[in-house]
Amino acid sequence: MSKTQPAMCLFVAGLVGLGIVGVIVHDFAMVWQPVPESLPARSAIATATGVLMLMLGIGLAIRATRAWASRILFVYLIAWATLKIPAVFAAPKMEAVYLGLGELTMLLAGGWTLFACLGEVAEGSALGFLVGERGVKLARILFAISVIPVGLSHIVYAEITAGYVPHWLPYRIGWAYLTGAGQIASGLGLLFGVLPRIAAWAEAGQVSLYTVLVWGPVLITKPKERLSWTAFFISWIIGAAAWVVAQNVPAKSPSPTD
Repeated sequence: MSKTQPAMCLFVAGLVGLGIVGVIVHDFAMVWQPVPESLPARSAIATATGVLMLMLGIGLAIRATRAWASRILFVYLIAWATLKIPAVFAAPKMEAVYLGLGELTMLLAGGWTLFACLGEVAEGSALGFLVGERGVKLARILFAISVIPVGLSHIVYAEITAGYVPHWLPYRIGWAYLTGAGQIASGLGLLFGVLPRIAAWAEAGQVSLYTVLVWGPVLITKPKERLSWTAFFISWIIGAAAWVVAQNVPAKSPSPTD
């Protein structure tokens, strides 16, 4: 575990980007923040959430406020992941709900890793199991488990996934299956300690490529559409979370379940 977190810069950029979008549109990030339309003062709360993300990004970037920012971020991400749980009970046979939850818990794993490294919580305290080497290890397990349903969605929804593959790539349906299998392999490798560092870096690299190859062109061609910015920054911050987890995987490590 390292106190130096280079990937945190990517995480900060994602938080700031989503925060700015939230403040501008006065709404929650699409897809991964299932807040009911009936919520009183929904627009005001959404705007406040955008401001919070912006402040958390700035807080992580400043050494003096980093510990508190990582603590608040951890709680914030737990709250958003919890909002996805009812969907799992409502439609337990639908893979899409596990995809949505998996994306959020991947993000949570990155935030947890930052909290474990930077939160300055004493390991002997009541929350000590969440920080230090143990906290990083638990976050890594959560990340590994989360990646599997995300990868599986590429296979279950192969036709939809193929639609996102750049048009200049041949055999787009094949890429859907390949990327899905690759993500599942990364999750299993990280979970069972089979070349865990390679598995983690491969997953981080994959998500970052999705951001650049899939959502980057959309952002360029449709810069005035809200979805373009939201999708880009959501993909960006999930990739950033993957890099945070990856940079904290030891070069030689037993299975994280040991």
